[in-house]
Amino acid sequence: MQTRDGFEMSRRDLLIIGAASGAVAAAASDSAAAPAKATPAPSAAVSVTKVEFEVNGQARFLELDTRTTLLDALREHLHLTGTKKGCDHGQCGACTVLVDGVRINACLTLAVMHPGAKVTTIEGLGTPQRLHPMQAAFVKHDGYQCGYCTPGQICSAVGVLDEIRRGVPSHVSADLTARPLLSADELRERMSGNLCRCGAYSNIIDAMTDVAGVRS
Repeated sequence: MQTRDGFEMSRRDLLIIGAASGAVAAAASDSAAAPAKATPAPSAAVSVTKVEFEVNGQARFLELDTRTTLLDALREHLHLTGTKKGCDHGQCGACTVLVDGVRINACLTLAVMHPGAKVTTIEGLGTPQRLHPMQAAFVKHDGYQCGYCTPGQICSAVGVLDEIRRGVPSHVSADLTARPLLSADELRERMSGNLCRCGAYSNIIDAMTDVAGVRS
C-alpha cells in the first residue's frame, strides 16, 4: 500500500502499527483510571515501659512493649514455658496462672496491668522432686494424657479449691450467701473453662476431690 506522500507500507506493517497504538491507548486509560497509591503512614512508635513483679517467689524486672500479654511475658521473656499458649482467646484455659492467688487467663491480660503482683506458674507450684499436692494427685489419678492442658488445669484446680474455701459462689451454687459445697458439681462447673481434648475430666475431678479430702 502506498500513502499520499509516496511512502510504501505493507498490510503487515499496518496491522503492527494499529496493534501498538491500541496497546498504548489502553495503557494510558488504565493509568488514568487507577487510583493514586497512598503514601504509607509512618509506623507509630512502640511504647515500652518497665514492669516489676514477683514470679514464683522471685522479683523480676522487664522492659516490655505495653501491648505484651502476661502470657507472652512469662513464655517469651522469662522463658517459663510451662504455661501454655492454646487458643490465645481465653477459651481453653491452657494459659491459666495464679495472680495474687487468683486464677486468671494469662493471654487475656497485659503484663503492665500487674505491677507488684505475685504471679505463680506451674513451675512455681512444685518441682519434680517436691510436687505440689495437686500435681501429685494428677499423677496418682492419671489426670492428664497428652499433658498440654495440664499446667493450666492444675493451676486452675488450685485456684478453685481456694475459691470454695473463701466462699466464692459459682453458677451452680444454690445459695449465693452460703458457703459453697465442695461437691463434684461445683468442681465441674468451676473447671469448665479449662478444656481437655483428651477427655481426662473425670480423672481431674478425682484428683481435686482427693486433695480436698472429699469423695466425688
